Amino acid sequence: MWEIVRAGGPLIWPIILCSIAAAAIVLERLWTLQDRRVLPRELTQKVWQLIEANQINDKVIQALEQNSPLGRVLAAGLANRHRSREVMMERLEDTGRHVIHELERFIGTLGTIAAVSPLLGLLGTVIGIIRAFNAIQAGGMGDPRALSGGIGEALVATAAGLIVAIPALLAHRALQGKIDGIVIAIEKDAIRLADALEASQAAGRAS
Repeated sequence: MWEIVRAGGPLIWPIILCSIAAAAIVLERLWTLQDRRVLPRELTQKVWQLIEANQINDKVIQALEQNSPLGRVLAAGLANRHRSREVMMERLEDTGRHVIHELERFIGTLGTIAAVSPLLGLLGTVIGIIRAFNAIQAGGMGDPRALSGGIGEALVATAAGLIVAIPALLAHRALQGKIDGIVIAIEKDAIRLADALEASQAAGRAS
């Protein structure tokens, strides 16, 4: 293994660093984006029950805000429950943008790694070929060992860049798709919250 790394030339080290960073990002996002952490199943049901029972207060809102990303969005709506629907939706959208930004943390970096890794491999390939031609110019074609270093560096660098880039790209697409699904679910619950609060206020005025 160490011989393969050495054969990859100097650019193998940035590629290895990219692989470590990509693995760390994927593991961290998989842990953070678990449904039980982002979209607790029982949370919305509890909120609807509190709204129906008219038990919403500052303590409930504060606890909800610290619960999860979904809780933060719902808390923003509940904190503005006495305002007009337009104002409430604006607050929900503002909070939603902050939540989405946090959900997409490091995703852009992962995409950059997926794009840069094959380019690093390509650069390593070019450097290896240059070394091979320099060896030919210096010693001619008589000694194949003079070419092995440059050609080996070119092949290892190319392979290493692709080995890092392909999983990183697949993970980036998968995580982005998961985030898009989470965002849609949060948007649906936010609209349901606005409708529930509006219905609750209408029922209060009617009584």
